[in-house]
Amino acid sequence: MTEELPAEIATLADRVGVALGEPERLGVAFSGGVDSSVLLALATRSLGADRTLAILGVSSSLAASERRAAHEVAAEIGAPLVELRTHELDRPEYRANGPDRCFHCKTELFSRIDDGVARRYHLTAIAYGENADDARRPDRPGSAAATNHRVLRPLAEAGLGKDDVRRVARALGLRSADKPAAPCLASRIPHHEPVTAAKLRQVEDAEEVLHALGFTEARVRHHGETARIEVPPGDLLRAVSEPARTQLVRGVRAAGFRFVCVDLAGVQSGAFTLPLLTPSLRGDA
Repeated sequence: MTEELPAEIATLADRVGVALGEPERLGVAFSGGVDSSVLLALATRSLGADRTLAILGVSSSLAASERRAAHEVAAEIGAPLVELRTHELDRPEYRANGPDRCFHCKTELFSRIDDGVARRYHLTAIAYGENADDARRPDRPGSAAATNHRVLRPLAEAGLGKDDVRRVARALGLRSADKPAAPCLASRIPHHEPVTAAKLRQVEDAEEVLHALGFTEARVRHHGETARIEVPPGDLLRAVSEPARTQLVRGVRAAGFRFVCVDLAGVQSGAFTLPLLTPSLRGDA
């Protein structure tokens, strides 16, 4: 990860390095997604692996496949990784699943980092992978939790948006460079319907069926007995055609759903949160 970068990419990397500063030891809240992977890789290049630590929060809301992938990416980068068990389901505000659910999730993560990992590994700063585009979105309450815990957001501070982050990831040769966004499993449950470990397991099992069939970017929204499947528009025809249709129905029902439907609108980021926060999406004047 120390090869010379193209000039444009090196400029972006330098901006992130300036935003990072010179912490003696940095902890990176790490998920294995493209944003946190780029942050971890650039921090490791800038500070060295001995001064950088990836911290992976593990709970029922993290799919087992995402957990494995995070370890693979960290190993590829050459950064040490520790797992941190989080207990957001013990928080009533998280289980209540309001639009601020991510605030309570990130508060749990950052609190446990502060109370345990930071001391144990002598970390002097914590950073996470918010990018400049996400920083402008209204459906990112986790950002407030980062502010409360003085967590750095070097990508956003350096002005790197989603496209910039992807370009840096490709230049670095990260396997997560073209990885679809993978929000936590709780994002599949409509707001104000309680988050439970059983629901999260249903969603994970159903999405594993989709992934096994080659639908790499997919969501299974939990509507009680009904699973609402979201795939990119280009995959819609295959999802409702044989043999995938029968395999999807069989596999998703085995995950605990009674009804299986495919949403013609395709994959929708912020499908449950944005309509509650953006008047035009609610139909308000």
